Amino acid sequence: MGSAMGSHPVPVPTTSAGREGLAALLERPGRAVVGLDFDGTLAEIVPDPDQARAHPGAVPALSRLAPRIRSAAVITGRPAEIAVRYGGFAGAEGLDGLVVLGLYGAERWDAGSGEVQAPEPDPGVAAVKAELPAVLEEHGASRGTWIEDKGRAVAVHTRRAEDPQATFERLRAPLHALAERHGLIVEPGRFVLELRPPGMDKGVALTEYVRRTGAEAVLYAGDDLGDLAAFAAVERLREEGVPGVLVCSGSTEVTELAKRADLVVEGPAGVVDLLSALAAAVSGEAA
Repeated sequence: MGSAMGSHPVPVPTTSAGREGLAALLERPGRAVVGLDFDGTLAEIVPDPDQARAHPGAVPALSRLAPRIRSAAVITGRPAEIAVRYGGFAGAEGLDGLVVLGLYGAERWDAGSGEVQAPEPDPGVAAVKAELPAVLEEHGASRGTWIEDKGRAVAVHTRRAEDPQATFERLRAPLHALAERHGLIVEPGRFVLELRPPGMDKGVALTEYVRRTGAEAVLYAGDDLGDLAAFAAVERLREEGVPGVLVCSGSTEVTELAKRADLVVEGPAGVVDLLSALAAAVSGEAA
């Protein structure tokens, strides 16, 4: 695979399936899709999600890589519009083909049109929002626990609580019960429990996107429990003959993902280095 001039060499996956996926991407980049989570993958995890921003090198790296592959997609639990704003993706040179699939794929933003396509909100979300404060109080959610209104979903964050893990565990069962009462599901993450409509996850979103683009190779990078569905989707695509690479944006908080990955990199900076190395390799800059 060689090393890129002025860049890091493309890291070698630790699994044979990962090496096969990477080889397919490098040999036929015009037929490959690169899927990326946002928080923890392109952006550092921060105590206040509203302060999250893409790593400074993310847009430049994507701008070099995206025009040389079939497509790049950001797949996130955030509303698409928020991810676009916090990522700085709108109007970026080289990203006119970028797609952001927000709310686990329920929303779609295309750089070409700059518009978001989204379904009508699920009525269960409004019902859950109304009941949530009382449920949190009843189950002793400690100070620092807070509610994020995502429009078509609602999330409870415990990262700022006095004991984030204990609060997270204490709220799991009551929030599952609340979600179930209103036909929603709970998506757990890193000190966050998100209540949202069923039927869409990152695996469904990624699989549909790979099929829609006709991709013959796929790389997906993520860092959290919500990314396990996308990892499973890549594993299923491999069984169907579509080579793939699973990348974990290194985290000591979510070891399940690291165990499943073909390649573990050091957080968003490592993801940026990987994207830069891939861009150099497929543009002929590799040594």
